[in-house]
Amino acid sequence: MKNMIQTKKAVLALSAVLGLGCGTLDVTDLNGVSLDEFVETPTESRVLTAATGLLIGHRAGVAVQNGYVAELGVIGREAYIFDGADPRTVEELLGPALDPGGPAFGGNFWAAPYANIRNANTLLAAVDKVTGVTDGEKEAIRGYAKTIEALDFLVVINTRDTNGAPIAVNLPLGQLAPIETKEAVFNHIATLLDEGAAHLAAAEDFPFRMSTGFAGFNTPAAFLKFNRGVRARVAVYQGRYADALTALGQSFIDTSVPADEGSKAAAVASLNVGTYHTFQASSGDQDNNLLSANIFAHPSIVTDAETADGTPTGRVDDRVTRKVRKLEESTSAADGKLSSDLRFTQYASADSSVPIIRNEELILLRAEANIGLSNLDPALTDLNYIRTRSGRLPELTAEQIPTQEAALEQLLKQKRYSLMFEGGHRWIDLRRYNRLDTLPRELDPTYAPHERFPIPATEVNNR
Repeated sequence: MKNMIQTKKAVLALSAVLGLGCGTLDVTDLNGVSLDEFVETPTESRVLTAATGLLIGHRAGVAVQNGYVAELGVIGREAYIFDGADPRTVEELLGPALDPGGPAFGGNFWAAPYANIRNANTLLAAVDKVTGVTDGEKEAIRGYAKTIEALDFLVVINTRDTNGAPIAVNLPLGQLAPIETKEAVFNHIATLLDEGAAHLAAAEDFPFRMSTGFAGFNTPAAFLKFNRGVRARVAVYQGRYADALTALGQSFIDTSVPADEGSKAAAVASLNVGTYHTFQASSGDQDNNLLSANIFAHPSIVTDAETADGTPTGRVDDRVTRKVRKLEESTSAADGKLSSDLRFTQYASADSSVPIIRNEELILLRAEANIGLSNLDPALTDLNYIRTRSGRLPELTAEQIPTQEAALEQLLKQKRYSLMFEGGHRWIDLRRYNRLDTLPRELDPTYAPHERFPIPATEVNNR
């Protein structure tokens, strides 16, 4: 992270030059680099700075109050945002429609990911021409850049879903790429990840320093395992379960920690192995604002939680006690229709990291893929691994989940609590299985949970 902070000003300047914003690219010096100069006569230092900048670009909007984790959390009934200065946090996110004209709500999660996608494509073009970087290091940069680009496309399609999104955006200024189908976007993401994996397999060391959120994944060989984990997530989203199992076998998935009480801390630590967005507010870097006083945990997190002995007074799912705490007083909104006395605790400070993908998700993805293939026995093994180690709940028997449908219900519950408030997983998962209507309609019974974000009005108008 130190290197990321040191190069932040240069990266932001480069991002301004390479971004997709409206208007001209005829800007002044910006640390002495122009788009043409960067692509046609790239220097080693600029290329490496731009590579680091992709992590900063992908992190944009993740951990702010109107960002990816928070907004998708509200729509998925994981969280509330009670901001007296901005009623849209309730009225729009839980209301009848998302406004495509508002860049902080309905129009969100579009411009920033596409700016970073453009940056990745520009970096890839520069890598072909830069000197002072070995062929093996160039392969490392290519594999890394395509993986981050895939993650940015995933943000766009996770929010737009069947509205689709443009793919061929590496075009001259003024030309608009056609909007492609959801299936086409997912296929493109899968292709980027597979191409990235091939580059990483042929790579030497990364010639730039990554953030501390990639500790343990900061070599091409280890980063490849991260790439394969993301590829497994995408394959599950596509319903390509055999592909998901193949990718998981090449990832960092690990189910080797025993379940006894003495290894509780080790079990949780093993499940937390993964990659993270990092923040270092004290050094002038962006902070993690998910601990905002306006953000509350949804009461259903507690009321729906399982207990160890199945009784209302039993020890509650350990994931609840680790991630949520009760406040002394309740806060309400929408004329008392909404209230909560719960606060998330998993982001304890402005420096807290936000997961990109963790071992816990990989194990649950393997269970999901096996359920999709009707392999219920191995799915049960993985579900019980998560229940006993992350939730400290008793194992289930095969008789308790005798059907594919019953196994899926259990999977969705485990994903809800294991991946709580990490990146909209509950909303995305319920939508994929046509279960959004199981979410409460809290402001008005006619307000169904939002299925997708609209394509921004500025994008539509420009077409």
